[in-house]
Amino acid sequence: MRKLSAVTLLAIIATANIACSAANKPESNAGVDQQALVKFVKNNVVKNRDVKVLGIDIVEEKTVPELPGWNVVMLTMNLEYQGQRVKAPETFFIKDGIIAPVLIDLKSNTNYKEVIKPTVPQSAYNKEHLVAGNENAKHKILVFSDPMCPFCQEIVPDLLKSATLNPDDIAVYYYHLPLAQIHPVSPALTQIMHIAGSQGKNDMIAKIYALKISPSETNPAVIAKAVKAQTGFVVTPAQMSKPTVLAALKADEDMAAKLMVSGTPTIFIDGKLDKMREGYKTLVTKK
Repeated sequence: MRKLSAVTLLAIIATANIACSAANKPESNAGVDQQALVKFVKNNVVKNRDVKVLGIDIVEEKTVPELPGWNVVMLTMNLEYQGQRVKAPETFFIKDGIIAPVLIDLKSNTNYKEVIKPTVPQSAYNKEHLVAGNENAKHKILVFSDPMCPFCQEIVPDLLKSATLNPDDIAVYYYHLPLAQIHPVSPALTQIMHIAGSQGKNDMIAKIYALKISPSETNPAVIAKAVKAQTGFVVTPAQMSKPTVLAALKADEDMAAKLMVSGTPTIFIDGKLDKMREGYKTLVTKK
């Protein structure tokens, strides 16, 4: 049975976009009533009876200048579906006892659910994930990507090239986020990319992005053979399935969950979500 991702499960649970009373506590902005949130999720968010709500974990609570008086609560829902446990991200907005799953500015058409993300921890910027630019660059860019994602293929190679040519302006920290339900080949490709990166061969990122292979291929031997033929990098299925490799990729997945990332490419520039994904183009010093 293929493992479900948060992206797939979010489509299954059918989130309801409504506003409701929050446990008759008009002063609740002082803190979040976790029991009330669990009840709200069970009654109003998870509409599929086959999905069981096991609980929630609050990732972060914060206020933002754009939404005076509102508390933004970011959490993960601990769910079970068909015997599989999955953590699915959610964001709620709470004010004076009212909870809203979505807030949209009608003038700017800004969907705050999409643009507000948890604070990026300093630990995300580590040497293991630095793939281009200098660690002391003026700007730090965090990218979550899938090498088979068409949008990633358009943006990520150019982003890496910009950082390589302007290492004092941009540092890129790369996190693997294979979307196996869409591109079954991606998990194996990210395993190979991790192995290459651990050997200091970060140029393999661009090479894998340009790889010609069926998105539905899942045979590790076939994938390794294609990588060798097209890039010259030699790797075996045994290397790809090593516990250390799988653990590293699980850690990348955990970081994505912590930052409530569910799609690719997701890019943070200096800790702020870059919704248009092209903000890096303005960071290069003109010469």
